[in-house]
Amino acid sequence: MSTKPSPAPAEKSSEISRRTFLATSAAAGGALVVGLTLRGRFHSASSGDTKDPFNAWIRIHPDGRTQLVLNKSEMGQGVFTSLPMILAEEAEIDFSKITVMQADNAGGTGGSGSVWEGYTPLRQAGAQVREVMIASAGRRWGVPATECHARSSQVIHTPSGRTFPYAELVKDARRIPLPDPNTVPLKDPKDFTLLGRSIPHLDIPDKVKGAAQFGLDVRLPGMVYAVVAQCPYFRGDLLRYDAAKAKAVPGVLEVFEIPADPYSANKDTRELAVVATNTWAAIQGRNALAVEWKPGQYQDESTESLTVQIRAGLDAQEYWNSSNTGLNPDTVPAAKRIESVYEFPFLAHATMEPMNMTVRLDGGRCEIWSPTQDGGGSQETAAKILGIDKGQVTVHVTFMGGGFGRRFGVPFDHQALQIARKIQQPVQLVWTREDDFTHDRYRPAGMHRLRAGIDRQGNIVSWTDRLVDTTIIGQGNPRQAQLYELGGAVDHPYPVEHFRMSYVPVDSGATRGAWRGVEISFNVFSIESFVDELAHLTRKDPYLFRRWLLETALARATPPKSNFGGDRARMIQILDLATEKAGWGKPLGPHRGRGISCFFSKNTYLAQVAEVTVKNGHLKVDRVVTVVDPGRVINMNGIRAQIEGAILMGLSATLKEKITVKNGMIQQQNFNSYDVLRIPDAPYLETHLVEGGRPPGGIGEPPLALIGPSVANAIFAATGKRLRKLPLQLDEVDS
Repeated sequence: MSTKPSPAPAEKSSEISRRTFLATSAAAGGALVVGLTLRGRFHSASSGDTKDPFNAWIRIHPDGRTQLVLNKSEMGQGVFTSLPMILAEEAEIDFSKITVMQADNAGGTGGSGSVWEGYTPLRQAGAQVREVMIASAGRRWGVPATECHARSSQVIHTPSGRTFPYAELVKDARRIPLPDPNTVPLKDPKDFTLLGRSIPHLDIPDKVKGAAQFGLDVRLPGMVYAVVAQCPYFRGDLLRYDAAKAKAVPGVLEVFEIPADPYSANKDTRELAVVATNTWAAIQGRNALAVEWKPGQYQDESTESLTVQIRAGLDAQEYWNSSNTGLNPDTVPAAKRIESVYEFPFLAHATMEPMNMTVRLDGGRCEIWSPTQDGGGSQETAAKILGIDKGQVTVHVTFMGGGFGRRFGVPFDHQALQIARKIQQPVQLVWTREDDFTHDRYRPAGMHRLRAGIDRQGNIVSWTDRLVDTTIIGQGNPRQAQLYELGGAVDHPYPVEHFRMSYVPVDSGATRGAWRGVEISFNVFSIESFVDELAHLTRKDPYLFRRWLLETALARATPPKSNFGGDRARMIQILDLATEKAGWGKPLGPHRGRGISCFFSKNTYLAQVAEVTVKNGHLKVDRVVTVVDPGRVINMNGIRAQIEGAILMGLSATLKEKITVKNGMIQQQNFNSYDVLRIPDAPYLETHLVEGGRPPGGIGEPPLALIGPSVANAIFAATGKRLRKLPLQLDEVDS
């Protein structure tokens, strides 16, 4: 398993299409090379895109080696295994012969999109390989290609049993135009032999042996190390410091000011770089600076003041709304009404590997080594800061110790590049754990206020949802918040005659960003908890109430207009299976309860039942049963790891995690003050996968969303008390 960055084949002009692409690049060493595009929703077009239509490559060498050069970052989610499995299945390549190589300048990896968005392009490219190999063998034998088939990196002449290994056909295949990827025949899924099996991640052996390269492992000749003293106050400024004291520390080489990143929370201030012969010396030099900072415009911001602002936003002028009615839902006649407010805090990403980046400038070129989710973005940033063409920047993407949306660059990219430009020698910038906690791009804090009315039969006749939060994408333009902040709330599956959702952003000095699942972690908690409250209001079983609502929508010739994009019949099937597997309705005994929730996102259906024990003021999550229909399963081992890892991360946020603010500063600096889920807290996880016959959906994020409402609803079942504030605290129950 190779983890070294791989140079792409020589650039082709924009006129080259996949249909006519002939891989004759000298860089390929006589290999057959097929280019493809794996650009997802994080890709943004730039002037450089027209030079090369491809960003991933398949190379089949005359010696039998097969390489898949991927433009996706591997951060533990398993794409270095699942994506080559798709290729091997369709191309009929022996999976054991595939080596995965990391492409330089790899594009955005996030949004649960690598398999979801890469499935069809990889199948098409694999089919191109298979068909061109079959055509080459047919020519060599002088037989129709229809008499041949491929299996395990060889072409077989069906009538005679003669075989040609792919390796012996490479020279011929390079002379044949590739078939059109849009019309090339794909395998019937019933003939799949690899997809759906449980395959260990290919990168694990190197990680176990310490051979895999993470960002912090990079070492270059003549490299020095740097840390940055950053203002702890939101938008604060540098007052004074003593560079001489820092330089007196053994190993410290230089101390100098750099401008803060314009997109960071401290965009108006200056920062201090300390460069040394090793990271420890740089940290000690920073400690000796005797630096003083001036509070900024947000010096009075606190968790308490922010909560007041958010609560005021519940009745403020809206910035945006979505509605299926011309009426005010709050005035629609109803037999019963209910109103609830749900609250969620800032969250840190808390990745195991802190932020880091290594930069080398040489002869007008820039080389970067970074554990990034967006190598292309780092490339653009470097070109802009250094004033050079993007083509002069190469970003080598390393393995990373956790991503979760944190590793989309700024401000550490900005800092490393500014330092490298100043000192003109290879440098590795390292953030300490304290740097990362206090200067993260946090998940937003906010509230949902939900109001609903039901008729005498239990139908939801009105629904009003006001979301107020410290916006993510809307930091620059609040009216764009609907792009990344309303999923799971504006598109829930339940039929409502009169629906209206509105949005109000609240200003904060803390910089926000994408946290695993982005908006669904707080939206689905609010919606699925509220549906449970509606079930209680109607005196119906929470599972049966959800099922009845979904059936009601299916039974109507014209159901109410909705943003829900899934199949309600499929959601019912998943709910039914989850309750069956969990033993829903069977007695649990005193102090115990079950909670349920369901969700559809990224073409994936999920339903979950959690069991809890609440006794003597202590909460224990005992068991979590999750049923998932992800469409086509690629790697059974990988998908289970993604689902269960997401559940545990979501449970940590549900029970433990929060970032608080005081005097315009983040209070939590390390894991001693930022609590996370520990091994004794982990419940028994029972995961059931049901393939729905569709192409694969996204799986990295959706499973995280359900555990919050499942646990909160289970607590209500056990105690009769409703918890509406994250993280859930038994002393904050609301009857």
